[in-house]
Parts: sequence; C-alpha cells; structure tokens
Amino acid sequence: MTTQEIARELVAYCAKGEFGKAQTELYDANAVSIEPYATPNFAKETKGLPELQKKIKFFLDGLDAIHSIKVSEPLVVANAISFTIDMDVDMKGQGRMNMAEICVYEVKDGKIISEQFFF
Repeated sequence: MTTQEIARELVAYCAKGEFGKAQTELYDANAVSIEPYATPNFAKETKGLPELQKKIKFFLDGLDAIHSIKVSEPLVVANAISFTIDMDVDMKGQGRMNMAEICVYEVKDGKIISEQFFF
C-alpha cells in the first residue's frame, strides 16, 4: 500500500471513530505513539501495537459519547502523513469538550511506524 493509500484509509477510519481498526489494518507491529507530554493516563511514548491498542481502548472507554469527528484532508509528502482532527466528545466525569489535534504519521514498507500528536 502506498503512503497516499494509507492516508486515505487512515482518514476514513478516523472520521468514523474506528481508531482501533485503523491500528489493526494499517500499523506495523512495532509502531510508536508519541504524545506532547506524559500525563497520569498516558506515557509520552508508547511502543508496540498491543500497547497502542490498549492506549486507544483506554481513551475510548473514557468517553460517554462522541458527538462529531471532523478530519481534514491529509497532507502527504514522501513517507509522511498529517491531518487535523477535531472531536466533540463527552468525557466521563468531565462533561462535553472539544479536542483538536494535529496528527502526524510516518510510513515504512506499507505500514504506519509512528504517530505523533500535537495539541
């Protein structure tokens, strides 16, 4: 799969809130996830697909509702993908909030090897 094809698939999965499916279908077994900073719930860096899957499950389990997800068109240059995502969600115990991020991905040998989020 080309980087452009991966970008189209990834954006489609994210727009539907199918983040776990995106990981299963598009990520390398040794993929890395990088957050802007560590929090009590998320490490700055998470390594390996099983750990990334636990991370997204923990995030989704912390939601009462997803009202909307808006994903920009992807920008693709060589082996890099980026797009913005804007989610209107109800967080358990925190109420309704907007979450906006820039998402950046690196592709190697037809699989996503890293994701990094900026917010």
